[in-house]
Amino acid sequence: QVQLVESGGGSVQAGGSLRLSCAASGVTYYRYDMSWYRQAPGKEREFVSVIDSDGSTRYADSVKGRFTISQDNAKNTVYLQMNSLKPEDTAMYYCKKTHKYPFYTNDYWGQGTEVIVSS
Repeated sequence: QVQLVESGGGSVQAGGSLRLSCAASGVTYYRYDMSWYRQAPGKEREFVSVIDSDGSTRYADSVKGRFTISQDNAKNTVYLQMNSLKPEDTAMYYCKKTHKYPFYTNDYWGQGTEVIVSS
């Protein structure tokens, strides 16, 4: 099993910044994706960003240029630096780890951390 613990959420005014952290523990595998998703009230969960075991990154168009994903392999932690926050970034943010085995994948989710951006 994999345990994921998110932290760093909070309330901030529009234009501000937050850095989310997701610490992973438990079973490891050398090929993986670490992703951030978010879910706003009344909306479906949506992809925000991903970093893979090679360090490649990808972002949703809505956050490109404002959010930066990174990882510290020594700490088994992934970060999401969020700058120029907008009210529409308000959501519960979830971390997901995907172990990419040769013929299947396993997904693990954290409990989430809440981000509130006020105008």
